Amino acid sequence: MRGKWWTGPAILDISRVQSDPFAPPSRIELRFDAESADLMPEWHATPERRRAVAVLLAKRFRKACPTRDLRIDAGGQEILRRSSCEVGEDGSVVFRLGAQLPGHGRRIAGRQAARLLCEDLPDAADEALAVGEEEAAAWTRHADDVAALREAVAAQGLVAFVADGAMLARKSGVDDRPMASGVPFRSPDSLAVEVELPHAGTLRGMGIGPGVTLIVGGGFHGKSTLLRALEAGVWDHVPGDGRDFVVADRSAVKIRAEDGRAVTGVDVHAFVDHLPSGDDTRRFSTENASGSTSQAAAVVESLEAGARVLLIDEDTAATNLMIRDARMQELVAKDREPLTPLVDVVRSMADDHGVAVVLVMGGSGDYMDVADRVVLMDAYVPEDVTERAKALAAKPTGRKVEAEGFRMPRARVVDARSVSSESRGKQKIRAGGTDGLRFGESEIDVRAVEQITDPSMTAGIGLALEAAVQAGWIDGTSTVAEALDRFDEAMAAGGEAALLRIRDADFAIPRRFEVAAALNRMRELRVRAEPSELRRKSAFAAPIPKGREGT
Repeated sequence: MRGKWWTGPAILDISRVQSDPFAPPSRIELRFDAESADLMPEWHATPERRRAVAVLLAKRFRKACPTRDLRIDAGGQEILRRSSCEVGEDGSVVFRLGAQLPGHGRRIAGRQAARLLCEDLPDAADEALAVGEEEAAAWTRHADDVAALREAVAAQGLVAFVADGAMLARKSGVDDRPMASGVPFRSPDSLAVEVELPHAGTLRGMGIGPGVTLIVGGGFHGKSTLLRALEAGVWDHVPGDGRDFVVADRSAVKIRAEDGRAVTGVDVHAFVDHLPSGDDTRRFSTENASGSTSQAAAVVESLEAGARVLLIDEDTAATNLMIRDARMQELVAKDREPLTPLVDVVRSMADDHGVAVVLVMGGSGDYMDVADRVVLMDAYVPEDVTERAKALAAKPTGRKVEAEGFRMPRARVVDARSVSSESRGKQKIRAGGTDGLRFGESEIDVRAVEQITDPSMTAGIGLALEAAVQAGWIDGTSTVAEALDRFDEAMAAGGEAALLRIRDADFAIPRRFEVAAALNRMRELRVRAEPSELRRKSAFAAPIPKGREGT
């Protein structure tokens, strides 16, 4: 059966056939040329429209399948570039899916297989492609509006935007659809901005500017819900998701503490200036990081990958890396405390390096001293309390600032031999939902990488890591940032093909930041630090001001 078959309107390519009925599904591809797909030209006129229409077609295909023996990856609430469906610039369409070929025990059920491939498969494809003009127009207009919103947010110098009327709360912890009884978002007038969209018209919402933004409020009043919406704002969402017009800078990264993770050669000196063991914190490695050192490493690794926005929730952060209050400073002298809390360097991160930070904070008022704006969540309704917070911050607490500034970390170079899944025997890349990734003999724990929202994205990360070595993006001489730049270039030039060359599988294309997060959590990873003069310089990083060179 393996090979290409002409089915009339499409080419059926059976690339892998299962060895028996109990093995993983066979892999098949159904390719329609532009004439056979018969999509309207405006539906595939832009990359954003093609991506949206591809997700719509995959969802329609899944809904039309009469049997579970045909398995297409249609995803959830995010509009991601997936291998399961591609829409070409010319209007051609490719469906890729798994087919569980039937059998009775160890015996092939030939007639059932014929019905599956010759009736059920084309019927589902026909139903998927028979999309109505109104339905497709709703998705393509939405794609246009979100793209325009992202451009407008960036043009106004904002790092995030939450539209009025957005439904941020989710149905449950295992259901990412919007909560029907949730409270619609409403921006405070002082933080409200308006943008003009090509189809939705004037859209009002809360704009979050650069610098340091503090989200405060009582427990269960919606602080973390707002932050989770912002972290999900790096992805576009399907129409009707509730977060349709919630967007964040594409480089926003959620940071959290992660006890027990591996850290390899990371320059955490800005947060850990000395250790009782005498280990060099400019090239810090451990097999079992604490909460504070894991969070420090996560910040540094994200900046190394190019993050311009950091999102932090105190609920999942290491308290001792977030704050040392006046009483603790009095009790434990600074020369006995190796940690420099974030509150003392976050201002420098924003002012000197252009890194915006959004923090959820309900337990420490010391962050009012460094915040540009303070948003109070009260029964899920935001209020701008910046002036009240600044008035409170004017009252001295006796706390001393423990750092003069933040210095960007030294660059690292990855040993390519420590990354390849083939270097330890037979190639193995297997996603374990959104929690873990089997890569060669490595088990990479990515549970703390909260912006991995889809199991197919985990698979995409594994394929990207292998492609990085095979294609030379990681070559043993380039820095991590340079390797990630090459990944971005390859994805922009047709990422699906680059990853399909590694393996024909269901995957969604991840951002560079999720790829870097998985890379940094490999326990077999080996790196070497570059000299300080080769420290990564990015377009948004300003030079260190005089007087702060030694910090």
